[in-house]
Formats: sequence, structure tokens, C-alpha cells
Amino acid sequence: MRDIGELKKKVKKVSKLLFETYPEATCSLDYQEPFQLLIATILAAQCTDERVNIVTKDLFKKYETVYDFANANPEELEQDIKSTGFYRNKAKNIIACCQKLIKEHGGKVPGNMDDLVALPGVGRKTANVILSNIYGIPGVIVDTHCKRLSNRIGLTENEDPVKIENDLMEIIPQKDWAKFSNNLVYHGRAICDARKPKCEICPISKHCVFFNNNVK
Repeated sequence: MRDIGELKKKVKKVSKLLFETYPEATCSLDYQEPFQLLIATILAAQCTDERVNIVTKDLFKKYETVYDFANANPEELEQDIKSTGFYRNKAKNIIACCQKLIKEHGGKVPGNMDDLVALPGVGRKTANVILSNIYGIPGVIVDTHCKRLSNRIGLTENEDPVKIENDLMEIIPQKDWAKFSNNLVYHGRAICDARKPKCEICPISKHCVFFNNNVK
């Protein structure tokens, strides 16, 4: 049984330390237009943001609008995004997603969860990235870092991203949902590595279940 009161106290302490450690934490995908962030986030599945930014630097010069992506040659787009992995499925989803944006939303990226997750290739993680960064609507972004760190710290025991999202929404103040998610990404990259976490220099180690149970 989750002790919500204790978890709220814990996440408050963890948040304070993370926010102080990574004051610059924000979405690390490069974009200028909402549709570019949507496509970049689709590409980021099972791929690093750093690699996606390398790919999109040229990609967004070649395909300048939603209409360009909607009318892209599938095989050519596959080659353009190949280094992000799962490129056939991503190319298929990007083309279908942009076609649906044009057909149902006038080429604009919608600003609500239901319409976003109805787009090909878009799940709740991608939708929350769009809502929080484009529309200022709070959302918990459960990527691989968020999933790993939330479990290690002891904020959730779930593995399913939707259940993790709900668990975190229950204990983190709504205004901090996206900010906390971004801080977990930065912390996951800098210190809480999947294979070799640097617990000895971690600023939140004393609040971490993984550290106290396995390292201390």
C-alpha cells in the first residue's frame, strides 16, 4: 500500500535537490515549430535525443512543412532517419501522422491528449511532451529515464508507463510535472546510468531506495 503522505514528503525533498542541481533542465530536442517537436519525439523512441538532434538538423531543412512530410517518399524518408533505429516503422508513422494532421486538424498539432494519442506513432509520452512544451499544459513525461529513476528512488513500483505516470501525478505538484520529468532525464544521463549509476556522487542518494538497499 502506497503511503501517499510520505511519498509527497520524499518527492518534495528529491525535487528540491534535482531542481538545484539541474536548473537548466528542459526538453532537449531541437525544434522551431510544433510539428517539428512532434516528429522529433516520434524519432526519439528507443533513440537518444542527441542522435535525433543530429538527424533533424538536416531533416527539417529537407522537409520544411507538415505537407512535405505527408507527401514524403517512404523509402527516402526511411534513409533520412535510418540512424534513429526502427526507421521503417517511424517513417510510416510520421507520414501517416502528418496526413492525419492535415486531414483532421488543418495541418496544426492539436492541444489535447485525446487528439494527440489518436495520431499514428503518438503515445502518452509524446503527447505530454507536446502539451507541456507547446501548450503549457502540465504532464508527466514517462521516458526510459523517468521509468528507471522513479523505480530506483522508490516513487513507484510499477513498470507500465501509464501506471507510473498516474503514480507520479499523485505525489508531485501539478505545476512541477514536466519540470520533474526533465530533471529525471538530466539526472539519468549525468549520474543515474542504467548499468553503472554513480551513487557515490548522487545528490539524492540518501532518499533513494536503490542506494539504501544495494549500495550503502
